[in-house]
Amino acid sequence: MPREVPVLSAIAFAVAIGFGVIAPAVPIFARDFGVGRTAAAAVISAFAFMRFVSALSSGRLVDRFGERAVLATGLALVAVTTGLAGLANSYFMLLALRALGGIGSAMFTVAAVSLLLRVVDAEYRGRANGWFQAGFLAGGLAGPVFGGLLTEVSVRLPFFVYAVSVSIAGVIAMAFLAKANLQHKEKADQAAETERTTLRQALGFKAFRAALASNLGAGWSLWGVRTSLIPLFVIEAMRVGPIWTGIGFLVSSVFQAILLMPAGRFVDTIGRKPAIIGGGLVAAAAMGTIALFDNLPAYLVAMALFGIAGAYLGVAPSAVVGDVVRGRGGQVVAAYQMAGDLGAVVGPLAAGALADEVSFGAAFGMTAGVVLIGPLLALRMPETRYSRADEVMPTREGGTP
Repeated sequence: MPREVPVLSAIAFAVAIGFGVIAPAVPIFARDFGVGRTAAAAVISAFAFMRFVSALSSGRLVDRFGERAVLATGLALVAVTTGLAGLANSYFMLLALRALGGIGSAMFTVAAVSLLLRVVDAEYRGRANGWFQAGFLAGGLAGPVFGGLLTEVSVRLPFFVYAVSVSIAGVIAMAFLAKANLQHKEKADQAAETERTTLRQALGFKAFRAALASNLGAGWSLWGVRTSLIPLFVIEAMRVGPIWTGIGFLVSSVFQAILLMPAGRFVDTIGRKPAIIGGGLVAAAAMGTIALFDNLPAYLVAMALFGIAGAYLGVAPSAVVGDVVRGRGGQVVAAYQMAGDLGAVVGPLAAGALADEVSFGAAFGMTAGVVLIGPLLALRMPETRYSRADEVMPTREGGTP
């Protein structure tokens, strides 16, 4: 396992813990400027929207300037805009700075994932993704706890702490991400006369299309609908206290944390295809369980299933992306990230509208249907778990991918 993997995992942890630190503070800080709840929520949406729309541009920058340069620039942009946001003296200044931070976040994410997939050989790609996801998960769990405490002291303080944590991530990136492995990879790529993979080329592969659909379903269900509708379902349908929302999410996080490394090993030794199919079916089963039952035991079972699905869908589709890419593939990685972000944005809106007009069960049932698209496409994809991708993929000149 190249040393870049633990370094990128450490960077992911630093970024995630910082993002979690400001999560409780952002809407409160926005409200301090006298705006309504919708305007306060728009500060969060602006970050997510700019992250989504700038992903492909970030991919182009990666293809042109390289992963390390774009990663460091993205982290610097997030650090500067976050620190300035803590000094904001108006709502619109806060909104603009968080939007710019979204661009930096897109640059960092696309560059980091692209770098991770390039430095790791195919037989370790699943485990490398597991390490990277574990860094985000650990930081995401710890961040809000510290953020709540810091917000009690000052609503501006979390922004400065986040700026420092991202700066530390940038220092780690510049100090420990060596060029050696990338130079070796680039020579191999040039020898194969394939310097980069375009998005159009990647879309020609059934495996990549299955990875896109799987990430869309994961974003829609695990990061979108689960986060937005489950808390309301717990209170309004199950009629229990909000503490059970926290318990349920803790159950999901524990299962996901325990299974991330075994899932990565499974993806590397058994295959990407069964992991995508299995993870998608488990996620659909979780949604189906909540759609059919509104009691506490079924809810906890479903949350455990969400954690299991999150572990496998967090490592398998991205491993497929790494298998498809030759040389630099910034736009390919960007499109993959955008699929997940799109699901996380559209899923809550579509499911929320269906819950309002019909029922929670209908919303969760529809979400299960979206999740199943990934496994269905994966049934027809070739297995990509090989260091020599030409054994399972045709040349781009012809054949049927």
